[in-house]
Amino acid sequence: MKIIQGNEIAEKIKNNIAQDVIKLGDSRPNLAIILIGKQTDSELYVNLKEREAKKVGIDTHLYKCKENISESEILKIIKYLNKDKLIDAILIQLPLPSNLNTDVIIKAIDPLKDIDGFHPSNLKKILNNRNLSYLMPPVFAVILKILNSINYKIKNKRVCIISNSDIFGQTLAYILKYQGANVEAIKANDKNLIKKTIRVDVLIVAIGKPKFIKKNMIKDQVIIIDIGITKQGNRVVGDVDFEDVKNKTSYLTPVPGGVGPITIAMALKNTLEVYKKRRGIKL
Repeated sequence: MKIIQGNEIAEKIKNNIAQDVIKLGDSRPNLAIILIGKQTDSELYVNLKEREAKKVGIDTHLYKCKENISESEILKIIKYLNKDKLIDAILIQLPLPSNLNTDVIIKAIDPLKDIDGFHPSNLKKILNNRNLSYLMPPVFAVILKILNSINYKIKNKRVCIISNSDIFGQTLAYILKYQGANVEAIKANDKNLIKKTIRVDVLIVAIGKPKFIKKNMIKDQVIIIDIGITKQGNRVVGDVDFEDVKNKTSYLTPVPGGVGPITIAMALKNTLEVYKKRRGIKL
């Protein structure tokens, strides 16, 4: 079993970003981050994004909102940021509190400033035009980056995506099918879950259920990409029981240190790309 070192992949991406930002001279990309509530995991991610952005030369503007903020107030903030010429990109830290409609809030972001790439018009460009050169949602770009880092050819391979979100699962399935893979997107409560997971070559998990995937659910030499993250006491764990499956896999992403660092790097890369596009800059 080989561990896919997300930190190493992320550092290469960030080095390239920093070199491009230097070429911009006095001008710098500006990223607005909206954080709602005091969820520990979300605060941790935002702190990391701010820290890594600073390292590569991207300025951040954090908007911290109370958990009970109304949807109309959030929409006012987004409307302001959409019009603010200084702000190149907007990031809403997910998940949102249950009193807020995530779809409504994402749709309110100017598609040209949406670095997460989940605005319907941005997803539509990928799905309808079959053009992966459009701004790719960082979490999807991470999966392609990981497979590329191990020189894995996904064409004709069997892939299973387990996720809570239909938008996430079905969109990622489309992207991987376009690469030639045989893909199925399912939920964690699928009645035939193990029958489906045990036959695939690549397993991608994003359900927020700690140590859910066990060795009896996978075949030998499978590649597992663990996107899940849950805090248990002082530890952060993924959806995969790392110790249980590690001797049965060919490649495995750890939590922490796997998908997370690359996702942040890809979000910063998207920020730079949005900045260049808005200003007609080619580097």
